[in-house]
Amino acid sequence: MQKEPAVSADQMLAFETDCHLFSGCGFEAPGLHSFVFEPMFSIGGFDFNKPILLALVGTLAIVWFFWAAFAKPKVVPGKLQMIGEAGYDFIRRGVVYETMGKKEGEKYVPFVVALFFFVWVMNLWAVIPLAQFPVTSIFSIPLGLALVVYITWVGLTFKRHGFVGAFKNFTGYDKSLGAVLPMVVVIEFFSTLIVRPFTHSVRLFANMFAGHMLVALFTIATWYMLNGIGIAYSAVSFIMTIVMIAFELFIQVIQAYVFVLLTCSYLQGALAEEH
Repeated sequence: MQKEPAVSADQMLAFETDCHLFSGCGFEAPGLHSFVFEPMFSIGGFDFNKPILLALVGTLAIVWFFWAAFAKPKVVPGKLQMIGEAGYDFIRRGVVYETMGKKEGEKYVPFVVALFFFVWVMNLWAVIPLAQFPVTSIFSIPLGLALVVYITWVGLTFKRHGFVGAFKNFTGYDKSLGAVLPMVVVIEFFSTLIVRPFTHSVRLFANMFAGHMLVALFTIATWYMLNGIGIAYSAVSFIMTIVMIAFELFIQVIQAYVFVLLTCSYLQGALAEEH
């Protein structure tokens, strides 16, 4: 049986434009329907909805920016090159070198930089006019990124330590633990190989999901209470909307930073001689 179409993009906030406080209609709060989008078009049987398009546009914007910044580098950098170098150097020195060291970490700098800017831009869509939706609030996006990190980390661990060494790395195997060693091995194996990619993705997803819900809630409330004496309440809600957007701008950067910081921590653990 064919499924009914998902909620369309113009229904994302799910409220009537003529619905206000004291007008006889109830407040329609945002919910899970705010994260479901009807396909805008299809290519080769693949449906493109709003989050997918935002992800594609964001990716192209990142590629264009770094290409424009570094295609023809100059001794005296222009504005784009200066911004690009500042961002690249911040991740290289402030994240990769600090967690993995310069010698081991240098080869992973491009990977971590790409991760940071992708996550940040996907988060940033939440406050961009017309877009106003964080792509990372769709769980499959953070999960996909976490799996990329997971595969890289596990593969690197096996490559560096071999099968036996990787097992010890994953489980914290240490004979000195004595009788509790089996329990520690089971707990560490489960938490490291099973739980870690889930928590890595959920941390980003949950923050972006909750942030978007709050911004949407105050935005809808501002419009809903814009009627009669409710205008005073609407003004308060509008102020809260601005505050939440400003807070979201801060959280977006922090979550991108935390995501790559954890990534580097996992890679550093794979490269470490002892775990």
